[in-house]
Amino acid sequence: MRPGFADPVLDAQAAFRAVMQAMARPGTVQRLAAAPDAPPPIAPAAAAVLLALADADTPLWTDAPEAARGWIAFHTGAPFVAAPEEAAFLLATSAMPPLAGLRAGSDEAPQEGATLIVQVGALRPGAGWRLSGPGIAEAHRLAVAGLPADFPAQWAANAARFPRGVDLVLAAEDALAAFPRTLRIAEEG
Repeated sequence: MRPGFADPVLDAQAAFRAVMQAMARPGTVQRLAAAPDAPPPIAPAAAAVLLALADADTPLWTDAPEAARGWIAFHTGAPFVAAPEEAAFLLATSAMPPLAGLRAGSDEAPQEGATLIVQVGALRPGAGWRLSGPGIAEAHRLAVAGLPADFPAQWAANAARFPRGVDLVLAAEDALAAFPRTLRIAEEG
C-alpha cells in the first residue's frame, strides 16, 4: 500500500487550507507543497483533496480502478457508492459525470450538494474563461484543459439552481483550483 501524507496532520491541514483558499478565491491556482504518492491514475492534488476532506461519513464515488479505490478506502475510510448521484464527494479521473445528475442539496440544506473533484490536464491562469462572482474583486481568467466541451453550459445550469448546486475542485498534478456554485463563467478567447 502506498503511503498517504508524509506528515498526516500537517500535510492534511495544508491541503485543507489550499482547498479553502481556492474556494474563497475562485479560479486562483493553489500549489500543494506536499502531496501523497497516490496510485495511478489519481493525481497528487486530487489525492490530497480526498485525504483532507473525505472520511467515514462522506459517501464517495469514483471512476478510478480498483487498486486506486483500495488506496482511497484505506486512507480515508470513505464508503463507496455505485452511482454518482448518491455521492457527497466524487473523484473523476477520466470523464466528468454530468453536473445535472449530481446531488444539489435542497433550498433548506444547500450544504448537502456534492463536491466534485475533476482531474484535468492543466490549469493556466491569465487566459481562457473570464470568471466572476463572490471572492473575485473584478474578474479573473483561467484556462482549463480537459473539461467537456459543454462544461460552460453545464456550469450555467448548475449556477441557476443556487443556493442548491455542485461545487467543483479541479486538480492538475500538484495544483488545484475551485469553482464554488456561485462562480460565473464567460467564454472569451
